[in-house]
Amino acid sequence: MKSLYYRVFLITLAVIFASSVLGFLASNVYYHMKLKPFNDKKLVDIAENMRLFIESDPADMERYLHNAAALGYEIYVTDGQGEARFYGKSFRQQDLNEQRVADVLGGSVYHGVAQFPNKPFISGFFDNRLSNTVGVPIRTSGKNYALFMRPDVLLQFGELRIFFALIGLLTIIISILLFLISTRYIVKPITRLTDATKRLAQGNYNLRLTTRRRDEIGQLASHFMTMSRELERVDLARQQFVSNVSHEIQSPLTSIQGFAKVLAKGELPEEERKQYASIVEGESRHLSLLSKQLLQLSSLEQGEEALNKKRFSLHGHIRQVVDMLQWQMEEKELLLKLSVSASVTVYGDEVLLQQVWSNLLDNAVNHIPRGRSIEVRAEDGPMHVAVTFKDTGEGIAPEHLPFLFDRFYRADRARERASGRTGLGLAIVKRIVQLHKGNIEVSSSPGAGTQFTVTLPKL
Repeated sequence: MKSLYYRVFLITLAVIFASSVLGFLASNVYYHMKLKPFNDKKLVDIAENMRLFIESDPADMERYLHNAAALGYEIYVTDGQGEARFYGKSFRQQDLNEQRVADVLGGSVYHGVAQFPNKPFISGFFDNRLSNTVGVPIRTSGKNYALFMRPDVLLQFGELRIFFALIGLLTIIISILLFLISTRYIVKPITRLTDATKRLAQGNYNLRLTTRRRDEIGQLASHFMTMSRELERVDLARQQFVSNVSHEIQSPLTSIQGFAKVLAKGELPEEERKQYASIVEGESRHLSLLSKQLLQLSSLEQGEEALNKKRFSLHGHIRQVVDMLQWQMEEKELLLKLSVSASVTVYGDEVLLQQVWSNLLDNAVNHIPRGRSIEVRAEDGPMHVAVTFKDTGEGIAPEHLPFLFDRFYRADRARERASGRTGLGLAIVKRIVQLHKGNIEVSSSPGAGTQFTVTLPKL
């Protein structure tokens, strides 16, 4: 497997190579478009100055041309009839067309530098072939000559070429080294994240990563820590859930088995037999309710596709729930205040939302003392509908509020267990509200009652 460090090294080399090639191509295009005509004109001016000097002093022609070559020029002089002389460094390729020579002898100026063909990977500035020159006519000692010349780049810029080549080479080498060293700053935390992922997969959630960085790596480490804590919480919740389910099932089963053995003896008074049979029946109902709610909760976890949404009146919906619990409220002499306008509508699953109202109202009825009151009201907003269930009971201690919607959680375990409740009601309520893209909140304090608020979107 190729390491990230190895990949970074290859990518660095590829980037440098591609940048160098593209930079050369761009520079060469600029030379052919802008610098080449300018260079041609400059060389023609220099050649014209040579011509003027030679024609003014023909006897000194040889010495002058040798001196010019020594100063950094490659020169070719010919009369077109076999007499030809070279001054300075020899041309790499003597490819000058005879017609060009004839044209210059006839008085024309040869612009070989400007006319050098454009090639992407060959720069005419460094190509010292004879065709890549400028030519001017010269008349001296009663005879016509054609003078062709171009700069001797190696002589003029030899040291500079070495200097800039050394700068470029050192720049590339140092860049690669510094880039690889700086890459450790990126690769090292990723390596730590990889190791942390392996430990996380093994069930070790006690991880510590450096999250002080403010870049994407720091954010990734921070999100990873958040995920680790969440996975730990989910794992603990799963273990607690299994433990709670086992306990909830084991307790009634133990009662059923014990009382069934007693009933099997058959030597019991009629009153005790009925009492034990009633207990067995009650525990059986508790098991049935528990299994039913567990199946429902599992079904709700499947998501929104299980919903059968439609728009309906909220007032009539809650009124049905109130009618179902009317006898319990009358038995405890509770006062109910219903403030839900007939114009308020919601968009959702009627069956599931009825469970929400039934659960919340049933909790209020069962948990407040005799003679207290319950208020149910709905507020119709532009985007949401808020339904509030508020009672005047004893309230809930603050330490219990964060866990009310957890599965099997009971604020008063002894009282709730005796009532036959499973502790899944509020967990089901929360899941149904979440499936409707809504929210449920609870607020309470001892002695001041409890308030549940369900907020549902209108669409």
